[in-house]
This record gives sequence, C-alpha cells and structure tokens, in this order.
Amino acid sequence: MPHVIVKLASGRTEEQKTTLALRLTQAVREVMGSSEDDISVAVEDVLVADWVEKVYVPEIQGRPELIYKKPGYDPFK
Repeated sequence: MPHVIVKLASGRTEEQKTTLALRLTQAVREVMGSSEDDISVAVEDVLVADWVEKVYVPEIQGRPELIYKKPGYDPFK
C-alpha cells in the first residue's frame, strides 16, 4: 500500500498537483505492481523561504539513506 508524499515549492496550480498525483499513481502501478486502490498521494506546499529549514535539512540532508534521487542544487550557496 504505497503512500507517496511530494513536497513542492509553493505556487503550483491545483490542476498541476492533480496531474502529478495521477502520473505518480500510474508510475507506482507500473513499477511496483500495486493496485490503484492501494495507492495514495499527498502534495504539500512549502514556501521557498522555508525550504531549507523544513525540507532540505531534515529530509534530504538529514536522511540520506532514504534519498534515491539526490537534488542537483546546493541550498547553501
């Protein structure tokens, strides 16, 4: 029962977030073989000014063992 959590810099439309959730659902179905009914997707908006403190440091830098695709930016520059 996959649950996908996506954190995005604020400013995306509801249509964009809905489309993202649908496409992530399709990808999870294809890759993991999960039923659509078993998949849930959450989208959390984060202010750009809060990104480093609320996302980068605790979730990317602080939990590297969970990161399967690293970002290509340096938030400290």
